[in-house]
Amino acid sequence: MAAMEDVLDLYEEEYDPRYPTVCLDEKPVVLHEQTRPVLPLAPGRPERRDYEYVRRGTANLFVVVEPLAGWRHVTPTAQRTKVDYARQLQWLSDEVYPQAEYIRVVQDNLNTHTLASLYEVFPPSEARRIASRFEVHYTPKHGSWLNMAEIEISVFERGCLSRPVADFETLDRRVKTLEAERNAARCTIHWQFTSQKARTKLVNLYPVREI
Repeated sequence: MAAMEDVLDLYEEEYDPRYPTVCLDEKPVVLHEQTRPVLPLAPGRPERRDYEYVRRGTANLFVVVEPLAGWRHVTPTAQRTKVDYARQLQWLSDEVYPQAEYIRVVQDNLNTHTLASLYEVFPPSEARRIASRFEVHYTPKHGSWLNMAEIEISVFERGCLSRPVADFETLDRRVKTLEAERNAARCTIHWQFTSQKARTKLVNLYPVREI
């Protein structure tokens, strides 16, 4: 409950560019190539695809979203490693939020999602410099739904991943297009579930109840 309320209380805070709140998550993607040409849309007929496909490997999407600012960024990578994660943190620190006093990151407990990953990529002094710029808030175990990055992932699943993705280049092009559209519209996320609501709706999860 402590981890849940920590994240929920963070979401209730007002926007402050000095301490941006960023939600981070990952999405695996299976690359599929159609074995037969797709029949395009025609008057009175939907797009048609054959059920057969050839698997062309996998890719990974790093999804970061700043819900109150209406900004997100999706980075396709060939794999999910500590190196990829560490590079994401470096990019957020030095390129996206260089003026922030520190960055508050909401993420799950994936084994690569730890500041220790920085030390496997950068010299100790550099790893420490980057790590000091982050305040990490972990979602509780089995509580990844508390990460607003999952809302953004669902948008991308419906918007550009619902059709088969044949290769990495196609994946990169699709996510960049949708990302640009949503950033131009400054699509924000209005989170309404609070700690107070959790104490009412999830009362059975609390070991000690209020009297």
